[in-house]
Amino acid sequence: MALDSKIPEGPLAEKWTKHKFKSKLVNPANKRKYDIIVVGTGLAGASAAASFGELGYNVKSFCFQDSPRRAHSIAAQGGINAAKNYQNDGDSVFRLFYDTIKGGDYRGREANIHRLAEVSVNIIDQCVAQGVPFARDYGGLLDNRSFGGAQVSRTFYARGQTGQQLLLGAYSALSRQVASGKVQLHARTEMLDVVIVDGQARGIVTRNLITGEIESHSAHAVVLATGGYGNVFFLSTNAMGSNVTAAWRAHKKGAFFGNPCYTQIHPTCIPVSGDHQSKLTLMSESLRNDGRIWVPKTAVKGLKAVDAAKIAEEDRDYYLERKYPAFGNLVPRDVASRNAKQMCDEGRGVGNTGLAVFLDFSDAIKRDGYETIKGKYGNLFDMYKQITGDDPYEMPMMIYPAVHYTMGGLWVDYNLMTTVPGLYAAGEANFSD
Repeated sequence: MALDSKIPEGPLAEKWTKHKFKSKLVNPANKRKYDIIVVGTGLAGASAAASFGELGYNVKSFCFQDSPRRAHSIAAQGGINAAKNYQNDGDSVFRLFYDTIKGGDYRGREANIHRLAEVSVNIIDQCVAQGVPFARDYGGLLDNRSFGGAQVSRTFYARGQTGQQLLLGAYSALSRQVASGKVQLHARTEMLDVVIVDGQARGIVTRNLITGEIESHSAHAVVLATGGYGNVFFLSTNAMGSNVTAAWRAHKKGAFFGNPCYTQIHPTCIPVSGDHQSKLTLMSESLRNDGRIWVPKTAVKGLKAVDAAKIAEEDRDYYLERKYPAFGNLVPRDVASRNAKQMCDEGRGVGNTGLAVFLDFSDAIKRDGYETIKGKYGNLFDMYKQITGDDPYEMPMMIYPAVHYTMGGLWVDYNLMTTVPGLYAAGEANFSD
């Protein structure tokens, strides 16, 4: 099979505009004639199903959780990026595009990523309209904070619960379409296979997780928004979140994988503490905005967070600030992860296992005050204390890289269609962005 990405001709900045104009339209009366299946109800799936319903299509939405609100998108913490340049610090659509290409280790598709950067500006407004309670500055305007891999402040956030609030916004839009009758919601239902008729996707086979009943559902198009395949790793930040069953079934029916090596390692996870764990807990990337990462300059075996204050300032190695002064602790995730491992490989890691580095907020608390830091990260600090027993207000956090999410996914063209006609993949289920 010859892969055709269907990327529009012309400069990057014009591709999306030209594509929208040249795409064939479906008038409102005809939209009522078409059925669309959306598998998954996370940020990608709930948004897609709600949008299709709003446009007038007949939609069937499926999730294996008891409610769309339980989709794993709810676990995202840090924020959502948009090139609005509210801080007037030099941001632009092109800079967001550039940072995303670079942060993705040059594996993403440029045309899709530029489209992502363009659309980001409007997504924030849509989320606000749906009721997402983004943080506000003193004057009441939307606030921004810095994030790894960027030298500008473009991250819109809701404390440390951004994914949860975004998902509730998408869920409210989906619920509106369910109430209007345009979307049929099937919870506690797992997709078992894709139905192919004359070479095109025309439905799915499902299993009711309560009764065990096997059913088939037909449609004119099928959209998979089932997340990545992070569960193939022994310990990752995913538990019953992303389910690769749907993508694997699609692959067995002819949908190509795009880039299976595209796995993101997150530098800010709570380290492994024993052999009892089934998953690892992510601490928000936003913590690197104010926290300083360091290890002792010389190895101190079994150094605990409670004893970190005994290490004098001149005996600490703030290695990211030393090696990458332009970015400091806000280097891209792969750089932060690789350097943390290097420090531990040198024997300078901390904690009982030696596989951890310190993330220290003492300077930020002295500079900005306890209440300011609590307002930014309070729920994250509380979560860390409940899991580890250590209080980040009093001592440094301990962090270490872990498998976070996978973006290899199914190969899609510019329209997000897989190599199976009529079968689409959105969000982390595809490889493109």
